[in-house]
Amino acid sequence: MDTICHIITKLELGGAQEVALHVVSHLDPTRYRAVLISGPGGLLTEEAQRLPHVEVTIVPALGRTIHPFADLVAFIQLTKLLRRVRPSIVHTHSSKAGILGRWAAWFADVPVIVHTIHGYGITPVQPRWLRHLLLMVERITGWITTQWIAVSQADIEKGRAWRLFRNNVLLVRPGIDPRPFQEGLVSTDRERLRRELGAEPGTRLIGTVACLKPQKAPEDFIEVAKLVTQSLPNIRFVLVGDGELRATIESIIVRHHLHDCVHLTGWRRDIPAVMHAFDVFLSTSHWEGLPRVLLEARVVGLPIVATNVGGADEVVVGPAIGELCQAGDITGLANTLIRILSSPVKPSESRRADPSLLPREFHISETVLQYEQLYDRLLNPDHDGMTHRLAA
Repeated sequence: MDTICHIITKLELGGAQEVALHVVSHLDPTRYRAVLISGPGGLLTEEAQRLPHVEVTIVPALGRTIHPFADLVAFIQLTKLLRRVRPSIVHTHSSKAGILGRWAAWFADVPVIVHTIHGYGITPVQPRWLRHLLLMVERITGWITTQWIAVSQADIEKGRAWRLFRNNVLLVRPGIDPRPFQEGLVSTDRERLRRELGAEPGTRLIGTVACLKPQKAPEDFIEVAKLVTQSLPNIRFVLVGDGELRATIESIIVRHHLHDCVHLTGWRRDIPAVMHAFDVFLSTSHWEGLPRVLLEARVVGLPIVATNVGGADEVVVGPAIGELCQAGDITGLANTLIRILSSPVKPSESRRADPSLLPREFHISETVLQYEQLYDRLLNPDHDGMTHRLAA
């Protein structure tokens, strides 16, 4: 039995984490021994530790921020752990765990090293010197990477432009399970939930689900809410999520006197129901891989207004699904919402007749299947000529 070891920085509520958890818990236990390694402090840690057939280990020094001493300690801890576990494949997720985990695997003589790009850690908000440094580190780490996986075609194109990889990259979507989102709410339950979110009868509800961190630009969400509520009556904005920018967002709401128009719910686990309570879905991210929340909104049939970042245009593929604006274009996002909300047809009435339609490539079961097929090819290279490892 081959041991497959997934490494991720932190098991917070997010797309990369949910995909990693689903994959390790759904690998065939008769063929694979599943191991999951993460840093501490994630909201999903306890859930991960309850997964059957998955061995979970927390590395105390593995954190999200760059800290040379702590990162060195984390690297040493990871290397020792991998030497003890002796996996056939190490599969890393996220930028920090991707660098430390791949090098730890290399020093531990792991034969196959795989990395999934859930959006790059090289972002527009970083100073130029840091972006160049991180790009150099990614290129060098690419020398020891057997196989890259991207969640969007946009990330493949960017990675090739940055010369991170050649042909050893595969597109595997970060799928979702559409079934919970296909189950609509009866009208009484929907109205009850809408009242809980602050929407009285006749109020249109614009919502998002996002971690309150710079990548998701929740400040832009509030600025859009300000413009829209100044132009239209009976509008309510709801931000489902929490994170490091919570206090900043609360202060912006107070400064703009939006406490009657914007509601912060914190984290919720009834996201399918919440999605059905919304009238329009708004995403203001400044960078992404492929946002799974757009897939969820698409299944529900919500009109989507989002920023055109990462693989967003691979999900929002036409006006029947939604409209895209440039990242940071607060006026453009607001005007698009105003146009949709001013239509004589209510957004909730314009939903597609069959919102269950979602291409197979975006189903989480397809994600697991493609990962298993990839592992088989990498572990049996003689079958298709693939090599276990690129030369460093």
